[in-house]
Amino acid sequence: MGNIFDAREILAFPNGINSSDTLLAGVHFNLTALEHWNYTLYSNGTLSNGSRCLLTFAPYTPTLLYPNGTFINSTSCYSPVNPIGERAKIGIVFAVFYAVVLFFMMINLRKHGRLYLPSEKRFRPIGRRWQWYWGIMVCVAAFISLLMNVDVDRYYLPELPIVLTSFFWYLLQMCTMALVWEAVRHWGSWMERQYIDPNPFVLSEEGIRYRFELLIPLVFYLFLWLNFFLIVPRSWGSIEKQRSPDQITDIATPSATNSRAKAAAFLLLASWIVTVVSLRHSIKHYLPRNRGILNRIVGILTNIPLRFVVLLFLSLAMIAYQTLCAWEFQWSVLNVDGNRLPIFLGGYTPPLLILLVQCLYGYIAPNEDLELMRQRRVRGLEQDRDLGIVHKPAWWRRVHGDYIPDGESMRDRIARNVREVGGGRATARGVQQAMANRDAETENVEMGPISRTTTAASSNHDSSRAMPGGSSSPASQFETYVGKSDRRRSERTMAVAASMLFPGQGGLTPEERRVELVQEGPPPYTDAEASANRGRGRQSSTQGASARSDSAGTLVSLSGQPQQVRSMLDI
Repeated sequence: MGNIFDAREILAFPNGINSSDTLLAGVHFNLTALEHWNYTLYSNGTLSNGSRCLLTFAPYTPTLLYPNGTFINSTSCYSPVNPIGERAKIGIVFAVFYAVVLFFMMINLRKHGRLYLPSEKRFRPIGRRWQWYWGIMVCVAAFISLLMNVDVDRYYLPELPIVLTSFFWYLLQMCTMALVWEAVRHWGSWMERQYIDPNPFVLSEEGIRYRFELLIPLVFYLFLWLNFFLIVPRSWGSIEKQRSPDQITDIATPSATNSRAKAAAFLLLASWIVTVVSLRHSIKHYLPRNRGILNRIVGILTNIPLRFVVLLFLSLAMIAYQTLCAWEFQWSVLNVDGNRLPIFLGGYTPPLLILLVQCLYGYIAPNEDLELMRQRRVRGLEQDRDLGIVHKPAWWRRVHGDYIPDGESMRDRIARNVREVGGGRATARGVQQAMANRDAETENVEMGPISRTTTAASSNHDSSRAMPGGSSSPASQFETYVGKSDRRRSERTMAVAASMLFPGQGGLTPEERRVELVQEGPPPYTDAEASANRGRGRQSSTQGASARSDSAGTLVSLSGQPQQVRSMLDI
């Protein structure tokens, strides 16, 4: 905290009531103690010994000095005792603008960073959010730097506030350049995503194009971080030495305009050139190409979005001002008494305009997932139109029962369908009853031909005796079903009802059904043929194993001798 003042600014202590007394702003101090502790009086109203600096003018004059060098009610030279100046007022106005832009930046981050489609390995969600992250960092850095301008004006002697203002201003420049880069890079990624969405295999993940897009971000951030390491690790205490004209000339100006600051400005320009190259690469690969040098130049100029034209121009103006600060200290943000117009016009206006353009773009542009879904719907409609597929209107599903009410889950839909068909909750008793019905139905199907034939014959015989002329009633053509299958019972009932309502189209009798089956194929297998085959099988088994059996049955009587097989013809 020591001061280095020019010898011409040193003043002699005023005389007091005696040789060991001095009078400062109407207060008597022990001159012997002041000289013992090596205090010096300067023309700007400060008292310093190289380690401490005190104000001596009213109302900040100390009231008492002890022999050990301790002052009572003293005020440090590095205190905000001055009123707010022009730099502080303009800085507050700019800080309010940056605070409002920060609010819209967070809204755009939520809007464009939201996912409506599954995340893809080729297009990470973080890629679309980085430009908004950098925008938030720009707002924060600018807000801190501008608020520190208040203390730059209020501090009696320059100290920490000018360092904080300059430090965050440099961070503001870096974050703004990163914002422009991420906007351009992500636009190229968005163009690639739209390009490959109809056909994911149209561009392979190898080759010169893929390697270029993989390495160019590393090159950009290499230049940006080199700019950071040339600016930040420096002797910031030299910027504070602006307490006299000689300090400004000998210490502050050489430190603010040294070779590191000049090299950092050129590195920021190199990062801007990398951004332009990336934009050219995206236009070349993902937009329609033009043949000929002149047509290519015209195509590039017409395919560049207007947003990037504005962003690149404003970022180039920002880099130009940082380069100017590296050569001319009088117009630099690091100068406490620098010219206010170039400080705010070149130092803070371009980043603010870049943020406003980004906010306007974020408000107009839709979410990328939603836009991709819309493009897929449009392509689907075009493909259906080419194939001649006509989709039913939206009210069709509501009318025909395919409509799913809002908030209805699949479980609720299944339960609603079960209630419509008359089902109920599954129980152990219901499961056992269903199994019993299934077994009975299987048994009835196996024994159906015999029972139906017998019942139909007896029914026809009885009806022929009951009705004159041998005619039978329609109901007599069907036997009474006594099984447990509700489905079969309902079928029989419907068949009887149909035969009653339409006599000319009644069902076939079992004999007529048998004749129809014979016409379609071989005669059906009857019980009489089965008994004859079993009898021939028993007779052949008693005559000897050498006789070949003509029976078609597969069963052998248990009372007869076992069959002896001599050749494959006996099997």
